[in-house]
Amino acid sequence: MRAILFFLILVLCIACNSKQDTAITAGTYTSVNKENLEYYLYRPKNLKEKKPGLLLFLHGGGEAGAQLKHLKLGGPPKLMEEAYPFPFLVLAPQHPYADKWWNTQAVYNLLQDVVAKNNVDTNRIYLTGLSRGGYAAWELAINHKETFAAMAVVSAMAPVPYAHWLNHEMPIWLFHGAQDSIMPASEADNMVAKLKELKFNVRYTKYPKTGHNAWDKAYTTDSLYIWMAQQKRN
Repeated sequence: MRAILFFLILVLCIACNSKQDTAITAGTYTSVNKENLEYYLYRPKNLKEKKPGLLLFLHGGGEAGAQLKHLKLGGPPKLMEEAYPFPFLVLAPQHPYADKWWNTQAVYNLLQDVVAKNNVDTNRIYLTGLSRGGYAAWELAINHKETFAAMAVVSAMAPVPYAHWLNHEMPIWLFHGAQDSIMPASEADNMVAKLKELKFNVRYTKYPKTGHNAWDKAYTTDSLYIWMAQQKRN
């Protein structure tokens, strides 16, 4: 019943919000290891909490090394532009290098800075990433395992040994296209099998006729954000 009520509120907020209602802040952060990260921070107008939750989103290789505005072409940043009523703040950093992995320590430093300055509820920090950003999400989840209340990974490499190092209390949702020729669906298949074997709370959405771009479908799934908002770190 609570999930149905939350969904109805979400739909009503989508209907009543307009593009002029967006509250997107662009910023630049320099981490202690001298990594410069530009980022967007989004505070939905429907969000009235004094101590809100926060979703950290890591984009894929297509936007790496590009301009910050290119983040708005897809995923949660695109929804920011459309004034989507996320039930939490959304933090979307820009990966500055086209041909390198994410510097996850710099991302974590940025996250800590944003959390402190925006009075974020540290028991409601969520993590998601697509493709290259999805791999970075796995890395963040194992290196800072007491930070995240839930995570969602889309179209990404999923090293099965990582399953042993994750916080067992953290719910996980994977999305992947069955016809992905860049990052085979077997990555997600094998990780999900291992997570289930280890008794994790795991969900898996596999799109049968979708290639590498499973994120357009995944990030426009309202139930993803409803599910996240229901999770809270013990």
